[in-house]
Amino acid sequence: MSEVKLFKRSEMSFEPYGGPPGRATIARLVGPEISKTMGAGLATFDDCSIEWTVLYDELIVVLEGRFRLRVGAEVFEGGPGDVLWIPENTPLRYEGEKAVVFYALHPADWRQRHGLG
Repeated sequence: MSEVKLFKRSEMSFEPYGGPPGRATIARLVGPEISKTMGAGLATFDDCSIEWTVLYDELIVVLEGRFRLRVGAEVFEGGPGDVLWIPENTPLRYEGEKAVVFYALHPADWRQRHGLG
């Protein structure tokens, strides 16, 4: 049986990724070392535009600020409490102004499945 884990915001380690311009950070909380099925964490986006193609199904909950997701010509903009669902293999851009988001993804071992780690 797995062990319940509490992640305190004050103890989270945010690492920079993407940019410049702007700033984005990520605190990876749940990954293959904890769960065989899902990943999760927090990310911040401030005045940045990060291009990526998701290699997993992803759910994003906006906690603070304004978050934008660009998919082709379509723009999805959300504020606190808004939720986005992103299917695997979606090419996109993550953007935001002082945005903090929670994300969950499946599968947790997407890097290995795609030969990235």
